[in-house]
Amino acid sequence: MGKKKQKIILPPELPPEVPDEEVEVSDEDLDFVGQHSDYANFMSRIDTPSLTKHVSRVADANEGALELLYEKKLRKKLENKETEENTLEVDPIDALPLKTADGQLYYRRVVKESKEAADDGELIKDPALVKPTKAEKRLKTKKLRKEAKKQAKEEEVQQTPQEEVLDEVKKELTAEEANEKKKYKFAELGTTLLTDPESNIRLLKEMLEISKDGDSAIVILGLKSLLAVFKDIIPGYRIRLPTEKEQEMKVSKDVKKMRFYESTLLSAYKAYVQKLVALQQQTVYQQVATRCLCTLLAAVPHFNYRESLLAAVVKDISSQDDVIRKLCCTAVKSLFTNEGKHGGEVTVEAVRRIAELVKGHNCQLHPDSLEVFLSLSFDEDLGKPERSDMDKKAKYKKFKKRKGSDESNQKPENDRKKSRKEMMSKTREEVNADYKAVSSDQDPQEQRKMQSKTLSAVFQTFFRVLKHTVQPKSEGSAHGAFGSHPLLDPCLNGIGKFAHLIDLDFMADLMQCLRKLAGNGSKSEDSSENSSCQLTVSERLRCCIVAFKVMRNNLDALNVDLQEFFIQLYNLILEYQPGRDDGDLLAEAMKIMLCDERQHDMQRAAAFIKRLSTFALSFRPAESMAALVTVKHLLQKNAKCRNLLENDAGGGSVAGAIAKFQPQVLDPNLCGALASVLWELNLLMKHYHPSVSSIAATISTMNANTNQVFRVHTSPQQAYTELLKENESFATPSAIKRTNSKRKGSDTVPAQGSDLNSPGEIDETAIRSKLSEHFSLLRDIQENERLRSEMDRTTQSLNLYETYRKQKKKRKTRSD
Repeated sequence: MGKKKQKIILPPELPPEVPDEEVEVSDEDLDFVGQHSDYANFMSRIDTPSLTKHVSRVADANEGALELLYEKKLRKKLENKETEENTLEVDPIDALPLKTADGQLYYRRVVKESKEAADDGELIKDPALVKPTKAEKRLKTKKLRKEAKKQAKEEEVQQTPQEEVLDEVKKELTAEEANEKKKYKFAELGTTLLTDPESNIRLLKEMLEISKDGDSAIVILGLKSLLAVFKDIIPGYRIRLPTEKEQEMKVSKDVKKMRFYESTLLSAYKAYVQKLVALQQQTVYQQVATRCLCTLLAAVPHFNYRESLLAAVVKDISSQDDVIRKLCCTAVKSLFTNEGKHGGEVTVEAVRRIAELVKGHNCQLHPDSLEVFLSLSFDEDLGKPERSDMDKKAKYKKFKKRKGSDESNQKPENDRKKSRKEMMSKTREEVNADYKAVSSDQDPQEQRKMQSKTLSAVFQTFFRVLKHTVQPKSEGSAHGAFGSHPLLDPCLNGIGKFAHLIDLDFMADLMQCLRKLAGNGSKSEDSSENSSCQLTVSERLRCCIVAFKVMRNNLDALNVDLQEFFIQLYNLILEYQPGRDDGDLLAEAMKIMLCDERQHDMQRAAAFIKRLSTFALSFRPAESMAALVTVKHLLQKNAKCRNLLENDAGGGSVAGAIAKFQPQVLDPNLCGALASVLWELNLLMKHYHPSVSSIAATISTMNANTNQVFRVHTSPQQAYTELLKENESFATPSAIKRTNSKRKGSDTVPAQGSDLNSPGEIDETAIRSKLSEHFSLLRDIQENERLRSEMDRTTQSLNLYETYRKQKKKRKTRSD
């Protein structure tokens, strides 16, 4: 049901207006009012608030508005009277027509007035005159809100007309077609460029324009297409643009064509490289741009703008993205291995940039960024042919002098012949100079200079990493994303590879650094300079190996004591853990430091023999095999150490200066190992692995006979790797027994109580029930023991009380 409209109640009609001037008040009127004052009391009973309320409905409530209101009411009444006079109460069917003076007939029609027209509220419809109520205000606000919403919807509809919607649909439908067209366009432009690049070189700019599309797929396709084109059409020389003077000179058409081709190619290549460098910063195109840069650097390192390519590649050589890092490392390695493409200049620049990168990041880079140095190669015999040529020339001069002395009596040659010979020599020199300028082969002296620069930059980087590792770190210093010292392993590998090229002036500092690193992390009291982050066992073993490699490569020029490295190896054998540390490094250290050495001190050799035999008892077969092979080597070289194989009461017959074996001593020369016996071999002969037991048996058969000779065909490294491979397919005897028992159990019916003894399938519920019974029984036994102890205490207390009472009674009786 809708709400009823609130009727507007108008003020009552006023009497006809009479001007104040025309009103005449007589004395009789005044006397009448005075006499009949009681009749005027109704004026006091008039409801003035209701009247004012009606009047207040009119806006502003002034006399002008009231006059307008009543004038409008009068006009309305007059209009109604005129219409009532012209209306009839009958239909035009029942009434007769009327005829006017003109002779026209017409019917009088009934005017039907609605209730709303008759209502007084219709007289006032001007909102400027009437004040709205609260309900009317609410209705108006609602209507305004609805109209505002309708207008907003209409505006939205007007903003998106049908034409715009159709355009969007067309764009979506034609986007795929446009992409397909661009793909075909790339293929056409690429094929035309590859068929005739000199005449179609302008198409490179068109390909660059198409590759600026907003679609990522089109951009990637454009980059790959341009890469294939540039790899094919780039010449094998570096382009030099003509100067202003050269451009002013008159040249042939072919030269002009070549200059245009080279300038267009160079400008397009520059734009392409700049675009790749810019796209390398965006995550969407990072891998594609890096792949294109690395491919260009590896394919055309001799061409222009190789500095920008090298800078972009070296910058991401330590990226956290594995794909990008591997691409950059392979590109740099290809530069180092294929120096014939660029003559070695790019190698020097790449090594310098990597050195600056290591310095800038404070040695906190990925290990792959320094492992690229292992791909470098240095020609040691460079320039020897030149020296032989010089020797030949010197010999020829000496021979010529001798021949001249013998033929001094002959007549001098003619002037013409001399001038002819001089001309021939000059032309030969000019031809040789032009050939060297044109040919790709470099001068050996220049190549040697570049190699010396490269080597100095490489060793400068290695020494920076070593010093950074040796320096003590503060407690608050945080580790990098790749660890505390990630570049130490590749640095040590590089020093071991290029140890023969190290200058002797830096050898003392290098050995001191390696000595500190090898002792880093030890528990000795002397190691006061230990850093906050200690090195691992594998890293310390690598330091010992590198020190021995450096010594061996420079044996003739050095006289350095390596006793401290032997001490470190002697202690590292006990700190080694098979799952944590690298066993291959331990085997390599045994080979280089113990097996390859010509002579050893007898006390030190005996200490290592004893320590390695003990080590073989507690580790895997591969490590045990490497240790026993080393023991065999040491026993072969030191015949007096074979006294450890004897079973005398006080150890070997030759105990040396130290009469008692002290295994806790850190120095192998002071532990007195010659006073001990290799009782470990008796246990190793019963080892489950046949290889370990067989070599232990062969070692135990040695005796102290100095004339006896033994040969070992394998090194500790070979023994470790071979046995490590065999262990993958080797089954222990216990495992074989288990498999046999499983097979037997599957054929026979299990007996009662076989659930706990059989190693095959086990019933968990039966085990739980039996374990619960067992532990409940143990708990009951403990409870019974506790109760018995309490019962014993109570009985003792009762017995004491009874004795006390008896004694008290006896005392009373005696007193009575």
